[in-house]
Amino acid sequence: MSAPPPFVHLHTRSHYSLLAAPAAVNELVKAAAEDDQPALALTDNGNLFGAVEFYKACKKHDIKPILGQTTYVAARTNKEPQRAGDNPTHDLTLLAADNSGFENLRKLSGVSWLEGFSYRPRADLELLDHHKSGVIALSGTLSSQIATSILQDDIQSARATAGRLRELFGADNFFFEVAETACEPQTKVSQTLRRLGADMGIPCVATNDVHYLTQADWLAHDIMLCIKSGKTVADQTRFRMSSRDLYLKTRAQMASDFADWPEALAQTVAIAERCAVDLEFGIYHVPVYQPADGTTPDEFFHRLCREGAVKRYGEITPEVQQRLDYEVSIIEKLGFVSYFLITWDFIKKAREMGIPVGPGRGSAAGSIVAYCLWITDVCPMRYSLLFERFLNPARVSMPDIDIDFCGNRRDEIIQYVRDKYGHDCVCQIITFGTMASRGVLRDVGRVLDFPIADIDKICKKVPQGPGASLRAAAESDPELKEIRESSPQHKRLFDLSLKLEGKARHNSIHAAGVVIADKPLAEYVPLGKNGEDVITQWQMTELEEVGLLKMDFLGLKTLTILQECVRLVKETRGVEVDIGDLPLDDEATYALMARGDTQGVFQLESSGMRELLTRLKPSTFEDVIAVLALYRPGPLGSGMVDMFVRRKHGEEITQYP
Repeated sequence: MSAPPPFVHLHTRSHYSLLAAPAAVNELVKAAAEDDQPALALTDNGNLFGAVEFYKACKKHDIKPILGQTTYVAARTNKEPQRAGDNPTHDLTLLAADNSGFENLRKLSGVSWLEGFSYRPRADLELLDHHKSGVIALSGTLSSQIATSILQDDIQSARATAGRLRELFGADNFFFEVAETACEPQTKVSQTLRRLGADMGIPCVATNDVHYLTQADWLAHDIMLCIKSGKTVADQTRFRMSSRDLYLKTRAQMASDFADWPEALAQTVAIAERCAVDLEFGIYHVPVYQPADGTTPDEFFHRLCREGAVKRYGEITPEVQQRLDYEVSIIEKLGFVSYFLITWDFIKKAREMGIPVGPGRGSAAGSIVAYCLWITDVCPMRYSLLFERFLNPARVSMPDIDIDFCGNRRDEIIQYVRDKYGHDCVCQIITFGTMASRGVLRDVGRVLDFPIADIDKICKKVPQGPGASLRAAAESDPELKEIRESSPQHKRLFDLSLKLEGKARHNSIHAAGVVIADKPLAEYVPLGKNGEDVITQWQMTELEEVGLLKMDFLGLKTLTILQECVRLVKETRGVEVDIGDLPLDDEATYALMARGDTQGVFQLESSGMRELLTRLKPSTFEDVIAVLALYRPGPLGSGMVDMFVRRKHGEEITQYP
């Protein structure tokens, strides 16, 4: 039996088409690779959310990534709201043929969100004309303007629209998109486009309007659409897709569907061969800090480090000087001087504005440079902290300094950074809320009309929070297994929930992340919106990979409470308390910890942490350090915590390797 002809899916959605497609990016790429498809396109609805993840997945599986988007186009203008009568919206499939095409798609997508949003991000013909270079256009799905005209038997309008799009993109860059999805409207559209294409000289290309991975996933997709619309499956008025065939078909299945039309299949490969986008990773786009005194950033950095070391240590010992020289040389070699100066600058500004700043957290506390610049307040020499844990010359990656600010005034510092480096060079970062363990059960249960009390009862048996997994719980918990097998309805509830678990449900703003670039961010990343806030379309890790500076501006209510306490002490007792100069050997404080009386104390207030404190009974600051290191999944599950507690109280001999 001969092998099926080559074929490439050019219209594929992932779960980043929020609540419109239940397929994960890596699942789609893996399936295409296993079927020996030479390439795959990702064309999510109105966004490029998954572009970087998709690109890397394709490279890993050795197939060509084709970066694209299902673009929404306003019939008249995207400057006015979407209206069914005179300004309806239709879809159009756009693919980047080269790097200039992807740059145009990025900018097109961003402007569609920032200037054209009405129910969804929208472009118009004028915007398409500005960003058409390097872009290949397919006529779109059943919701496209051409297909809509055909379904209304208005062939003249379909022809006119096709002519406009061909003229706009160029005869070599516009194709009729056809599909065979066992649905009557699609059959009518495809057959008409075949005739129209032959008449107008516009080639037809086979697609499958992919929304899910396998044919069996149509039901999970249907459930997802109900979640999006707030309907139940029993609602006769709800929106339904017209086909159950919108999955990632194999080459053999597509060859069968287009047995009498091999040219449409061959056209997919021809288009794929024209597409070649190379994303750049590891090239940094950090703003260059400009010192006010006219010196170079390096000179200014050296002076600040030297002056800071004198203030911190008084007499600079050979050990301090050696550590400082080593860190400065690494920071200069890796090109991160401006990174430190930018951080120093906005922390200094926060203190000048009377905004409380935390003493530092995470690996940045291992840097003596950060200590001498007052970015952190922890001496790494005193606690033998490693600089390489923060910045390792053998594994070059962007430094990551998390900074805590007073929760009530964090926005003032973000505004300062915007004003200093440019509003178009600074914005907040997208994150995605997913259908997590309990949440997905509640969503699916509501859609299936399960009684709320029953769903609540089941959900209480499922873990929640970071790392919680419905799948793991359903496979390991005997009680949940029993519930799952208790009826066909319960099995369906669990099976569909597991299909949807972990998929993106909505986008929102990252709680802390802010990105700062040396040029307008639109030059590097597609932009989007959350409410009225401008955000990136790519997540934190992806921004770092494409060389953008990501800072965590964490809002901490504890700092707000401490500031208020200092104010009240001064007001009621006339005593000026310096938080940074409090002793670390106060017996009353350790007695409070030993009682577990730490609600309101940052990182020591959870019930599990308070229970551990009562067992360990810390008596030194090093004990507090140990508690924070021990209260993590690894040590908690290994018996290490119990051993440490016994050794702390002399119940077991401490042995060192």
